[in-house]
Order: sequence, then structure tokens, then C-alpha cells
Amino acid sequence: MSEKMNAHSTEKDDEERENMATAEEETPRKSNKKSFKAWWEERSLAEKILVTIGFAIAGLGLLAVLGLVVMLLWNWLMPEIFGLKQVNYWQAWGLLVLSWILFKGLGSNNTATTSSTERKRKQQLRRYMQDGERPAGEERADSAAD
Repeated sequence: MSEKMNAHSTEKDDEERENMATAEEETPRKSNKKSFKAWWEERSLAEKILVTIGFAIAGLGLLAVLGLVVMLLWNWLMPEIFGLKQVNYWQAWGLLVLSWILFKGLGSNNTATTSSTERKRKQQLRRYMQDGERPAGEERADSAAD
């Protein structure tokens, strides 16, 4: 008797799953998310100005905190590890600018050209890795040795 009940309950479960799947297919999902553009268009000019000012203040606040974090980290670690002097807030900003120049550069190169050149190089490398082809201008080392 328990086998009949298990078989009957299994059939009911299967029917319920099919009904739920059919209902999900028939009713499209309603998206409550608005695009940013639509949200922005609904705002008045005063609201747009206030939002912009708010983001500008928040950005400046984050930049100020960044300088403070660099100063605190430097003053916490560098004197202990390397025996260097402590720095003040503006010296920490100078370190940030210096590291940005050294590691990122001044931006004098054309990033659009660099990125397209880099993209082409990566595509060639992917083709080489997938097909076993050599990039243009390279010879196989084993054929040159023959």
C-alpha cells in the first residue's frame, strides 16, 4: 500500500512541477529595474544638480580619505620596517602622485592606439594558442636548427 501512495505522490509532484514550469513560461517576468537613463530623465533640473553636487562631494571626500590612508599606512609600516621618517598628509599626496607617474605614466602616449594594438596582439596570441600557428615574423626554433 505504501508503494501505491509513493507512486501516487510522485505523479502529483511531477504534475505540479509541469504546471509550475508552464505557468513560468506563459507569464513573462516583470522587471522592476529601471535603466539609469530612464531614471535620470525623470528627475528635475534641481534634482540633477543636487545629485551631481553630491557625487562630486563624495568623490572629493574619497580622495581626501585616500591621502589619509596612505599617510597612516606609511607612518605605521615604513618607520618600523625600513627606519624611514614619518610623512605628513601632503607628503602622502606627493607619494601618491609620484607613484602614479612612475607606474602609470603621464598619459602622453595615445591610449586608444595602444589598446587597439594590444587587442590585436592578444588576438594573434589566442589564434596561435588555439591553432598552433606562429605569429607573423616568427620562425619555429626546431626548423631553424635543421
